[in-house]
Amino acid sequence: MPFLEPEPGALRPTGKPDRTPSADRVADDRAGGAPERLRRDLERLLGTEKVLWKVSDLVKYASDASPYRFVPLVVVLAEDAEDVAAVLAYARGNGRNVVFRAAGTSLNGQAQGEDILVDVRRHWAGVEVLDADGHRARIGPGTTVVRTNAALARYGRLIGPDPASAIACTVGGVVANNASGMTAGTTRNSYRTVASLTAVLPSGTVVDTGAPDAEERLAAAEPELCKRLLELKAEIEADEELVSRIRAKYTLKNTNGYRLDAFLDADTPAQILRGLMVGSQGTLGFLSDLVFDTLPLHRRTTAGLLFFPSLQAAASAVPHFNEAGALAVEVMDGNTLRASVSVAGVPQDWAELPHGTAALLVEFRAPDEAEQERQEQAARRVAEGLDLVAPVPSVTNEFTRDGATISGYWKARKAFVTAVGGSRPSGTTLITEDFAVPPARLAEACEALLELQEEHGFDAAVAGHAAHGNLHFLLAFDAAAPADVARYAAFMDDFCRLTVERFDGSLKAEHATGRNIAPFLEMEWGPKATGLMWRVKEAFDPDGVLAPRVLLDRDPRAHLRGLKSIPQVEAVADPCIECGFCEPTCPSGDLTTTPRQRIVLRREMMRQASHSPVGDELLDSYGYDAVDTCAGDSTCKLACPVGIDTGAMMKEFRHARHSPREERTAARTAKSFGAVERSARLAVAAADRVRDRLGDRLLTSVTGAARKAVRPDLMPEWLTELPGAAAKRLPATDRSQASAVYYPACVNRIFADPPSEGREPTLPEAMVLVSARAGRPVWIPEDVGGTCCATIWHSKGYREGNEVMANRIVESAWQWTDGGELPLVVDASSCTLGIAEEVVPYLTPANRKLHERLTIVDSLVWAAEELLPRLEVVRRSGSAVVHPTCSMEHLGDADQLTRLAESVAEEVVVPLDAGCCGFAGDRGMLHWELTASATAKEAAEVRSRDFDAHLSANRMCEIGMSQATGGRGYRSVVLELERATRPE
Repeated sequence: MPFLEPEPGALRPTGKPDRTPSADRVADDRAGGAPERLRRDLERLLGTEKVLWKVSDLVKYASDASPYRFVPLVVVLAEDAEDVAAVLAYARGNGRNVVFRAAGTSLNGQAQGEDILVDVRRHWAGVEVLDADGHRARIGPGTTVVRTNAALARYGRLIGPDPASAIACTVGGVVANNASGMTAGTTRNSYRTVASLTAVLPSGTVVDTGAPDAEERLAAAEPELCKRLLELKAEIEADEELVSRIRAKYTLKNTNGYRLDAFLDADTPAQILRGLMVGSQGTLGFLSDLVFDTLPLHRRTTAGLLFFPSLQAAASAVPHFNEAGALAVEVMDGNTLRASVSVAGVPQDWAELPHGTAALLVEFRAPDEAEQERQEQAARRVAEGLDLVAPVPSVTNEFTRDGATISGYWKARKAFVTAVGGSRPSGTTLITEDFAVPPARLAEACEALLELQEEHGFDAAVAGHAAHGNLHFLLAFDAAAPADVARYAAFMDDFCRLTVERFDGSLKAEHATGRNIAPFLEMEWGPKATGLMWRVKEAFDPDGVLAPRVLLDRDPRAHLRGLKSIPQVEAVADPCIECGFCEPTCPSGDLTTTPRQRIVLRREMMRQASHSPVGDELLDSYGYDAVDTCAGDSTCKLACPVGIDTGAMMKEFRHARHSPREERTAARTAKSFGAVERSARLAVAAADRVRDRLGDRLLTSVTGAARKAVRPDLMPEWLTELPGAAAKRLPATDRSQASAVYYPACVNRIFADPPSEGREPTLPEAMVLVSARAGRPVWIPEDVGGTCCATIWHSKGYREGNEVMANRIVESAWQWTDGGELPLVVDASSCTLGIAEEVVPYLTPANRKLHERLTIVDSLVWAAEELLPRLEVVRRSGSAVVHPTCSMEHLGDADQLTRLAESVAEEVVVPLDAGCCGFAGDRGMLHWELTASATAKEAAEVRSRDFDAHLSANRMCEIGMSQATGGRGYRSVVLELERATRPE
């Protein structure tokens, strides 16, 4: 064990040492992880790197966005269709079953299994546009909807499905569930817009339904399946009553069961298979490739958020907006509106809305100005005839074109599940129900639903796609309390009967059957149609290998099995409903754990008895998997609709692992940072000289040995793209005429810029030059040395050192800026964020008051708003690629980076997979594998072509991206602005 290795027990959950373990805890005999024989078999079959077997791996895959929790025996990271086919063959031969999981955002347990779970997200992303106009695109099943539409936006196109979880859910999951969303309805969903797909069947056969010879190849490979599909088609078509029933069911949104209309809409086995695969929920095969017919992206948008005195009144207005041509009409009840105040940007006075209040979010999209004006006139005519209310000052009941306002409306609407779920009582499980009724009966259904909730003692939140008669509602109950489970069970029985018998509705409109509606499938469809669905399953999967009990289940109480308890964890994470919205933004997601998984693992620790075998194993893994490899960038907070900052929790855990001696040492470092800074610059200079003489190998070897002896989290490793030392002296400036105080961050006082041809200005020199050139001179205080934004200590969880430096920088800034009279311009975005926001909780009361008077300005904002309008660009690069940092996202100034780049380059590219680089100060030097994983996709896009400039505005991120891209030399955009505006 390395010297100074932290004690894992420091992270042991606090509380009663003899606490009672939860009934649904992972059993002690699972502490060793996957069964030995199963693990060895799969490792021989696929390779060790594709098999996850530790108990921590199994626990983190056991939970998803649903109320269910099933712990798999093993997890496989499949890389291609051959891997999937091999796993299926193994399962058939050994009596095992397989479940596929992508984003884990499904709300009904479709992505959970109790045997072999196959991760089909990590290696399955990508978008290939198949024609010049973007009308057709091939999409990998692991690609998120947001990433897909970002690629298609360049062509003015998008895919039809638009679920609220688009930021996280993957296209494969969307198609497998036939999820639709706000605008898709019954005409823009996957069933209508997937042109073809490639599926891996349970037999291992790979079928591309879009291939010219698809029918011939399928007939040769699967003659019995083809025969049975055609027999089922003939049987259905011969039954006029059944045909009529199937057609009627799909006039509404319906994802309950298999798409029986596939037998009516297609004539050949391959095309019937295409239709059946959509919405099959992973029970008939794996969707390895999807080709979509894309739709036009109408960019002219008008929307209004209209408030009504009751849910029924709002529902009654829906048909009028449908007739006016609205693309989306979304309903939100009072509980939803009040809960959404936890979402950033939502008016806080919504918390005071009367209990019965409801709202409609109505949106129109048009291809041109004339059509937009026509739509707006129609919308206003409808609104004029409605009984609208304005119970709080922020309510306007007006239609707008303002993009920021519209985005805020949708942010509140899309946060329905997470915002309401986040405000539920601690320890309760969240159930999300989804049903559809004829749109003309929506108001009646709302009234009936509210009565049913009251009868069973629920005060649920209601929202939904009102234009399509599709409502969602949330129920919270304690899954560990038998009486609460019984109450939920009674409600479900009555709710399903109400939906089917009174409204002839769909029990699942877009979330798919899943585990919680499978027992009620026959209630909706009847014995004849349900029997056909069982025969479809038997035709595709005679051995029952795929996803048992997910769509078809004869157990009438199956929906009560596997309900997960939600033990209380740290306050910052306790509201988490495990939705997974945070996962695509997380730098460590493909390396160790995601924010959701960090919380899931923590909850399992709380389920365990003190010092249980499983609890101890989880603790042993948690240090590296959760704490050490967290970048601490808190982008998870930005993605989470209720602002859960898992990064902050990990920093607290780092603090918990520090010994008193480590805390004292860190505090002394802060107090003596002037000497530390000089020593660091000398060390960098010395290392640079060694590299010049002996190359990188010696430095790599020496730091590697030191890391083994001490501890990787304390000793940085040598990276080939580490720059040399910065100049000892900063440029001379004059205070008397200064428009701002310029604060060169300590990283820019220690590390030099990337090498350049000839003598080019350093970043501090460039900032001084370009500011003076624009008539906005800056002043650098002589005593900036020895100060820092405190992020060094904050990110590592050194509380006392953080307090020392946070207060020092604020006191210094107060003096430099003459009590806040001048703005403080900071040349590294993470340092701007640190001084502007992150130091605040650690300030003394007096210094908090000083901080309130300071104006902290990021160099991007200073350059874009104060300098650029006053400068003449005399030369431009041909092309530039930019790296927006996570700090820029927190500060809201990432667009300024693009704006500046566009002023100095003819072509500017923002990589589609740009995200947090994971370098996180020096974390990339401590755990290079984190940055390598975090930047893999972005770096691949950057390396795929040449650029004249690689631009960002944070030195450590620039170093990380330079290393990840093989020495592309990222640098501050301010350097490029100075060069572009330098007089001839």
